[in-house]
Amino acid sequence: MITTKRLLSAALSACLVAVPVTRTLAEATPLPPPAAPAAAEPVAPTDGITAEFKSLFEKITVKLKAGQSSEADLAPELSELDGILAKHAAEKTDEVAMVTLMKARLYLEVFENTDKGLALLKQIKVDFPQSEIAKNIDQAVAAIEKQAASANLLAVGKVFPAFAEKNLDGLPLVLAEFKGKIVLVDFWATWCGPCVAELPNVLAAYEKFHAKGFEVVGISLDQNRAALTGFIKEKNMKWPQYFDGLGWKNKLAEQYGIQSIPATFLLDGDGKIIAKNLRGPSLDAKLAALLK
Repeated sequence: MITTKRLLSAALSACLVAVPVTRTLAEATPLPPPAAPAAAEPVAPTDGITAEFKSLFEKITVKLKAGQSSEADLAPELSELDGILAKHAAEKTDEVAMVTLMKARLYLEVFENTDKGLALLKQIKVDFPQSEIAKNIDQAVAAIEKQAASANLLAVGKVFPAFAEKNLDGLPLVLAEFKGKIVLVDFWATWCGPCVAELPNVLAAYEKFHAKGFEVVGISLDQNRAALTGFIKEKNMKWPQYFDGLGWKNKLAEQYGIQSIPATFLLDGDGKIIAKNLRGPSLDAKLAALLK
């Protein structure tokens, strides 16, 4: 039987399936991710906040999958969420704390409103001090604040800090050697759903624009070398990859404050960041304008 917490966690994960995989909030959530076998278990009848939560996030999931991901797009659902939280305000349970966490994640991961998201995270510790989630809030807040500081260093218009490492084959991988080329620096992993979903667009862009001066440098947050090399071969990914097997503690991911993937930076011939996190047709359109 699926527990209330697992049902809430499954709804939360399903809702955010189309947005980047985020390190800090995953670590702040003490609930296990929904595993494949759990999906086959009979779902217990739901009541109270669990049923309200599930119904609401089914609505949010539909909108996110339809590309409606702004705060304005989700205003009715946010209002409903606030109503649920107000109704259960006297219940200092992990379930209610989880719903508050979901709201924080929407602001941090979907709306990219760091200030509001952080305020909501900090409020969890005030309102639900005995919850499992509250135990990890300080760690999550510190990491997100660090990420925000790093984001300022990696803003559009700034020069992307150079690195000199070895690629997956043990050969030099020096960012400065790509001077004069348009380069996509791509932080990703084979286990990241949104990364894999975006890969066909990157592959298409590489095939279309490589001869005109477009390069891709992958920075993999995988931990399994064999799985990574097999995936690269299967997908015919021809560009160099940095891999150290450390997952979220990947040397370059740590160096650049990467807390969610996919994270991509498009650099001009001088190494200056000209765009971030281009997806789908946006990447193709940008490259077409740059590489006429």
